[in-house]
Amino acid sequence: MIASVFSILTPLENLMKSILDFFHSSVGLPWAWAIIAVTILVRICLVPLAVRQIHSMQSLQLHAPEMKEIQRKYKGDRQKQSEELQKFYKENNINPAASCLPMVAQLPVFFALYLTLRHEAKHITGTWLGIVHLDPHVTMHWSGYLLLAVYAGSQIASTYFMGQTMDKTQRTIMMILPLAFLTVVSRFPTGLVLYWMTTNLWTVGQGLITRRLLPKPGTAPARTGPKRSSRTAPAPAVVEGNGQQQQPKPAAGGPPRRVKRKKGGPRR
Repeated sequence: MIASVFSILTPLENLMKSILDFFHSSVGLPWAWAIIAVTILVRICLVPLAVRQIHSMQSLQLHAPEMKEIQRKYKGDRQKQSEELQKFYKENNINPAASCLPMVAQLPVFFALYLTLRHEAKHITGTWLGIVHLDPHVTMHWSGYLLLAVYAGSQIASTYFMGQTMDKTQRTIMMILPLAFLTVVSRFPTGLVLYWMTTNLWTVGQGLITRRLLPKPGTAPARTGPKRSSRTAPAPAVVEGNGQQQQPKPAAGGPPRRVKRKKGGPRR
């Protein structure tokens, strides 16, 4: 089964090897920087999906109170709750799965790079910044542990920025998982961890931009009434029973009204 999956990925592996060879041989980048260049190229290609992801997060945050109300209303009926939420998503053009599209789209690239680094381990060598060695396993050199620490930190940071729509429990779990997966990631080639670390750092930068675009929770809705200006006609005076006109009282919080004294009146 695994062999058949890898055979399907063979064309992707050949494509990945060609792209790495282009950046290394034609552009003249060291292998480590060629891997980073591939990462940036992939992320640029995924920008349209990232835009959809941002729009999905915006919609989820804007409609979060309404969705919570649906969950509260149908708390005892999971099936009805799911049906109502799906109906709500359809009416408001919300696609919750859009937030996962960039990660899903990267999986073929991840596997292709893994196979390329595994089969070309003797060919793809060198260091990154003169410290990190491109070894078949990241823990073969002490610098690999440093790279793992940066990877874990960048993974937690990317989850923090891109998990704004998750509840606190789910978000906490997603931030702890990278630490739990360190034992698995430690068996990956160093170049693959370098790719994933660069992806996380890109996601952190994208998250910083997203936080500026997303509406802040608890933002007051815009006023629907007409906005008063200097050209707005004043409110009509109120006529009392004795025939005298009385100006309307100013709104609460406005400046106090000045009372004119009558000429010749007693002073207090």
